[in-house]
Amino acid sequence: MLLIDNKVVEQVLSMRECIDAQENAFAQLLTGGAIGRPRIDMYVPCDRDDGYYRWGSVEGTSGGILAVRLKSDILVWPKGGGSEQKYCMEPGQYCGLVFLFSTGNGEPLALMNDGHLQHMRVGGAAGIGTNLLARKDSKELCIIGSGGMAHTFFDAITAVREIKKVRVYSRTRANAERFATAMAEKSGIEVLTVDNPREAMKGADIVATCTDSTSPVFEAQWLEPGQHVVVVAPRELSPEIVARFDVKIQQGREVLPMAETERFRKGISGSPGAFVAGTLEEQQRLPKAKHARIQTEDWPIYTDVIAGTAPGRTSDDQITFYYTVGNWGVQFSSVGGLVYRKAKAAGLGMELPLEWFMQDIRN
Repeated sequence: MLLIDNKVVEQVLSMRECIDAQENAFAQLLTGGAIGRPRIDMYVPCDRDDGYYRWGSVEGTSGGILAVRLKSDILVWPKGGGSEQKYCMEPGQYCGLVFLFSTGNGEPLALMNDGHLQHMRVGGAAGIGTNLLARKDSKELCIIGSGGMAHTFFDAITAVREIKKVRVYSRTRANAERFATAMAEKSGIEVLTVDNPREAMKGADIVATCTDSTSPVFEAQWLEPGQHVVVVAPRELSPEIVARFDVKIQQGREVLPMAETERFRKGISGSPGAFVAGTLEEQQRLPKAKHARIQTEDWPIYTDVIAGTAPGRTSDDQITFYYTVGNWGVQFSSVGGLVYRKAKAAGLGMELPLEWFMQDIRN
């Protein structure tokens, strides 16, 4: 049993490998070689009277490995607006874990931090969608946001398209400048900071939003013919923006086909589906949607396009959108499995006694 921390994940995993592993695993969904369970969360009142505890889990299997990804978060939503706050125990600390098991004999294989892996698999999804839908001659990239996800979105998109210029906007100019400097030095690509999101989007071939905003980050009328759009979270979009997309592809079906009830709700703070505890008064802490939830039930998914049962981009003038929701469990099994195999081969990580995870009592 191997314990793998974020440093080891970062050491062994490249973005190109991350994208390739996911594309290969997604293709196996067509034959039954891979499968995943949709993400389901639970919301429970926490010690704070302005927040909620969220437990999230998702599973998936591919390539002989099953992954279970677990998250334990306290969420707080500022009453006056602003970005959602998230932590475990105290601000700045987080708890996310990925367990890997062999589907060959059931053996527990690895336990790893999910931080770097999570950023890489989300960025990799942006690369998968860009590879699927963006124009082949795309040269200019707009990035709105400058945090950790912006770094992996940059790496993924530039891995699948020959980007020559990037414009980045962030609410904090200093953050945007640090991001631009780091990405330019890393990639050799020209990266410019701009004063507003409209300026960043103008003339871009690809628009990527990578923020924790709880409201849309650009206007529908700013979209231009031929652009490809990818986002971290649907709350960064409005229904008016979605209506402008000529081609809309979802990564996979992620919400269980259950009707909403008092105790099962969809779309809370980015949760596709969640069981909710607490009194009606306590549930008032949960954020109210500022816009109608994006309806994706009838959208084609990634496997429809690669199987030829749904079209992708068919014209250079179309505005395309790749919704990175779905197949999350398969992402963790494919990328997590790759990390495990590379770390094992390199002698990295910490070996834990297998007997700690086994027992002789039938469960």
